[in-house]
Amino acid sequence: MKKFLFITFLALSQFIIAQDTGTLKGLLSDKETNNEPLPFANVIIKGTSIGTTTDFDGYYVLKVPAGNHTIVFSFLGYKTIQKPFTISAGQTVTINETLSAEEGVALEDVVIRSSASKESVSALLLDQKKATVIKESIGAQTLAKTGVSNAANATTKISGVTKSEGSGNIYIRGLGDRYLSTTMNGLPIPSDDVENKNVNLGLFSTNIIKNVGISKTYATNSYADQGSGNVDVSTKEYSKQEYSVSVSGGTNTNVLNLSDDFRTSIIHKDVTLGFHKKTYALQDAITFQGWDTETTGTPINFSGSFSAGKKFDVLGKEVAVFLTGSHSKSFEYKEGLFKRYRSNVLDNSFSDVEQYNITSNTTGYVHVKLKLNGNNIIKYNTLFVNKGLDRLYEQGRNGLGYVFDQDPQEEGAFVRDQNFKQTTMFVNQLLGEHKWNDNNTLNWAGGYNFVLAEEPNRIRNEVNILDITTSPEIQFSHVGDYQQRKSSQKIQDTEYAALIENKWALGIKDEDDNKPFSLNYGANLRHKERTFKSLFVGVRAKGFTAPSIDDISSVITASGFNNGLRLRIGETDRYNADLDIMAGFVNFDFALANKLSGNLGLRYERDELDVTWDITNYVGRIGTLNRVYESLYPSVNLKLELSENKYLRFASSVTQTLPEFKELAPFEYVSPTGRVIKGNPALEKSDIYNFDVKYEMFPQRGQLFSATAFYKLINNPINLAQARGSSGNFQYSNTGDEATVYGFELEVKTDLLKNADDEGILNLTGNITKMWLQQDLLENFQYNNITESSLQGASDFIANGSLSFSDKKENEFIATLTGNYSSDKIFSLGSPEDFANSAQLYNDEIVEKGFVGLDLVLSKKLSNNILLKLVGRNLLNPEINQTQKVKSLITGIETNETVLSYKKGSQLTLSVKYTF
Repeated sequence: MKKFLFITFLALSQFIIAQDTGTLKGLLSDKETNNEPLPFANVIIKGTSIGTTTDFDGYYVLKVPAGNHTIVFSFLGYKTIQKPFTISAGQTVTINETLSAEEGVALEDVVIRSSASKESVSALLLDQKKATVIKESIGAQTLAKTGVSNAANATTKISGVTKSEGSGNIYIRGLGDRYLSTTMNGLPIPSDDVENKNVNLGLFSTNIIKNVGISKTYATNSYADQGSGNVDVSTKEYSKQEYSVSVSGGTNTNVLNLSDDFRTSIIHKDVTLGFHKKTYALQDAITFQGWDTETTGTPINFSGSFSAGKKFDVLGKEVAVFLTGSHSKSFEYKEGLFKRYRSNVLDNSFSDVEQYNITSNTTGYVHVKLKLNGNNIIKYNTLFVNKGLDRLYEQGRNGLGYVFDQDPQEEGAFVRDQNFKQTTMFVNQLLGEHKWNDNNTLNWAGGYNFVLAEEPNRIRNEVNILDITTSPEIQFSHVGDYQQRKSSQKIQDTEYAALIENKWALGIKDEDDNKPFSLNYGANLRHKERTFKSLFVGVRAKGFTAPSIDDISSVITASGFNNGLRLRIGETDRYNADLDIMAGFVNFDFALANKLSGNLGLRYERDELDVTWDITNYVGRIGTLNRVYESLYPSVNLKLELSENKYLRFASSVTQTLPEFKELAPFEYVSPTGRVIKGNPALEKSDIYNFDVKYEMFPQRGQLFSATAFYKLINNPINLAQARGSSGNFQYSNTGDEATVYGFELEVKTDLLKNADDEGILNLTGNITKMWLQQDLLENFQYNNITESSLQGASDFIANGSLSFSDKKENEFIATLTGNYSSDKIFSLGSPEDFANSAQLYNDEIVEKGFVGLDLVLSKKLSNNILLKLVGRNLLNPEINQTQKVKSLITGIETNETVLSYKKGSQLTLSVKYTF
């Protein structure tokens, strides 16, 4: 009984004491690192034993007795600051402070880790909370937990974002490649692919990423060519002196049974570490190189990387260097089916499609930061990426393939497409920040980028297996002169970009030493040029046979051309294109006493597009176009603080989307399946009107709940559609007068469980997006009484989520399960083949079906130096399907046909990282 009373007394005492205390909290910033959070600083209540240190993100929390006190902030080499305050029982007081270095104190030996905080969840949420525009980011800390390997996959963890499995393009709120812009550290970067406007974000491996941010609303200091938002890859900088190496190995479940029979293109023999060495001129390769595929053993995925960071002095100036490099190789195998319908009639059918991919990626990145003094900083970034993709595509090996109107026969059709694509990219950036005084800051940046994307020797064969039941003998198809061909394609982009922005702080300083107003003005310049060329060399082999599809080289020989084979050398297809952008902008930031803040901006931009071409499939071959667009682009971003940690935001702007070079130049690109995509010189830009309202609540540090409603009106929307006429191509077109997109997003980040130290050990992150999309269709795209459609590439429902556990121990164990789902989306709009009979003779839209993806990451620190990680991606391995509705010309009954189907396989990877 005495023990019970004693325990009760202690508990009651603690309760009473708790009622006499308040909560003191705040954030310490480091003036020497551009006001980044300052970790591990001392926070003490003067004259007491009450104290703590700031956490990794610069935050502190203390329980303080009610009354008058003085708080003391200190850090090695920095000025100590004391501030008096009064606190009442149960009250929460927030005191934020910025520490600066003592004059004359050398800080070379003081390691400040705050720059790394931009990779953490809580720091990025703080950045999101402070931002005037609506933005969301995912940092390196989260990328590591979720096992994301590159920036493309990183974006899909953000609300409203999905990736098309068919094209690999990123879609934000249902709008795809042409509607978004991509930057690296705020500067534009070119595309690595003739098929895309934006660079493949998969080229940015996570070892160079500090964070990936998506701004879904527009501010006038960025280019107006964005309808859905901007993706900015912020690259890593020096955070501490550290050296690390990492190695990994793994496999794809689809490849497990192919350990001794993984097939490659014949071109793969000329590839080393993803770099191709040209052995023959294209015409000589017809007879000297061969046509048959190769095999390779031990198709095991592997990668290796290193990183290093060091800070030192040069002539009395602080220089910080971070560098990293990596090389990886992966194997992928897919099998499925492919069909194509024309005017509701079967045109192609293959039930045994196979694709073998080998991807090599080499990356090198260097960041140098020169600190001239506390007010002047210069940064230099250089990024080198080389990606090699060896792809072998086959359909019809089982002898059951079908191609309508094929010669010598429709049945037994077989197609093989061998290709190696090498993409080499250099990105170079020089950035500066100059604080002339407390009120005036000048920022500038310049960039030079170079991309070379080559398909040096693509090989395609179209043949017929005459009778698979009796013999593997084949006969070469001969509808045209290029069904047996080798081709080359080269795209080279050069780009220069510059930005200058001056910021004036205005008004009277508040208690946090910040001025309530600022005037920002500046200019952007961008010049981008592309050269493109493609050459086909074909073999006309009418009437020729070969023993099998794996013995074509025995027929197409030098002697064969003396016995009836005919060589066809096509004219080189070329196009050259230039984009010049000149822009000036001004925007005004304000923060009013009634807790309303915002940004009002106006941008003038002049865009000029020039394209010239000399292309076989264009009447007369030669053509030119010039487009000049000049306009004003306003933006409004408002933020109202409803109460502490609760905000209401509103944004409105006018933007545009410019036609991309490949959408304008009338070149026809043939995919391995045989789908042909063609540009359209008549294409015009789209104007976009954007409206957003967002509610945000930050209950605790690192936690978030938000709800957003958005609306977009798009004039002259651009879509990929099936073209009319005998070719059956896909073409980019302005398919309607206007389109509307509206919807809502919900997002939550919270701790489900905490340990005794009030640290979150089980964390949930989730977001859903629901959209309604509609566009009116111009007459050329109306068929079967269909006059309206959704937008190409747009899913009307998207869900992303992750559940992460951490034991928060010294040798931490982390387990993270992530999942995502995007509903059906249109791969290509439909169109009529014949206006007079558009109710029967049409091609309906092709739909990419929705599916669920699931990944699991397990990591364990074995010591302070060793980290072990097991990653499983695409664990459910869903079937990825494209479907098309087809109406029988005989019965009039409509059926939903699968026109493309495959599985990617699950990928399992085990990695070890050692940090020195």
